[in-house]
Amino acid sequence: MAFILFITILFLAYSNGANDNFKGVATLFGSGTSNYRKAINWATITTFLGSVTAIFLATTLVKNFSGKGLVPDSLIHSPEFAASIACGAAITVFIATRIGMPISTTHSLVGALFGSGVMAVGSAFNFSKLVGTFLMPLIVSPLMAAVVSLIAYLLFKKLRNVSGISKETCICVGDEYLPVPKGSTNGNIVSQQSELQKTIKVANERECVEVYQGHFMGLNAQKMLDYAHYLSAGVVSFARGLNDTPKIVGLLLVIQLFSIEWGMIFIAVTIAAGGLLNARKVGETVSKKITPMNHGQGFTANLVTSLLVTTASIHGLPVSTTHVSVGSLFGIGAVTKKINKKVLLEILLSWVLTLPVAAFISAILYWMLS
Repeated sequence: MAFILFITILFLAYSNGANDNFKGVATLFGSGTSNYRKAINWATITTFLGSVTAIFLATTLVKNFSGKGLVPDSLIHSPEFAASIACGAAITVFIATRIGMPISTTHSLVGALFGSGVMAVGSAFNFSKLVGTFLMPLIVSPLMAAVVSLIAYLLFKKLRNVSGISKETCICVGDEYLPVPKGSTNGNIVSQQSELQKTIKVANERECVEVYQGHFMGLNAQKMLDYAHYLSAGVVSFARGLNDTPKIVGLLLVIQLFSIEWGMIFIAVTIAAGGLLNARKVGETVSKKITPMNHGQGFTANLVTSLLVTTASIHGLPVSTTHVSVGSLFGIGAVTKKINKKVLLEILLSWVLTLPVAAFISAILYWMLS
């Protein structure tokens, strides 16, 4: 059982990296500030650093996600209980990753804790702590992120206008090969060839590169924004590693084969591997499909996400980086009125289903294992 538990926890960590790692740098890719490869490499480095830092700053989260206070202490030390939680959450996150939906690993773990806990102890499960410690931060955090990002973007926009920084949109002028019909019979084209012609056009909204012209405090506005954007993306990824790693390590305490420090390192490496190998599909959804964004909008969303997730990690609140980052993008989309409502509804549905699906899978697994 100890071996099974260790493998399922690594599976959970891998699934977490695949679904969550790219979210911190999604705005870099979505705004055209970086390509996919540079973005995921930056996310991997900064997430790993956050995971290692969690050794010193996030011990409260380790205790919360071991199940302490939700179920009797005797059950917490049961490998069957921990394995059913890890595997139930991992399967839920992995399925979502395969279909490209950005769901919360935190939400999956909470659902798995609930499913296994109720299956194990029934009415003795501490429902009040579940609501107060786990569910309330998960519900409030995306709403707070949306409101704060909306306000922050309006303030930054006002600051940009006051500073005299303007937007510059590129118009493409040059040579382009265009198809030209050659000859016809009774109105039907006989052949078609390409010829080099002079063209002028404005790229569509997703292709057009919008940059900022002007200076702020004597520095080039666009370069300054790009550096700040990379920094904010790194902070989001760092905060995600700081917040998510201890939640998974809490389950490792059951088998007592590793110290918390070594457990953090094992999980950090596995999360990094999941992000590098399997993050593309979810990355495309978060970066490109929720709302189009420019450099300034992407930076604003990341800044809000980094502040909220870092604050929550330090105070031991189990917020979801997914909910906060996607909530920030919702806020930006609400301001620009360019949000993709179909994708928004799909993501919200996946969030609603996460907890009951994880609870059901985990409960069945605990029943089978015990």
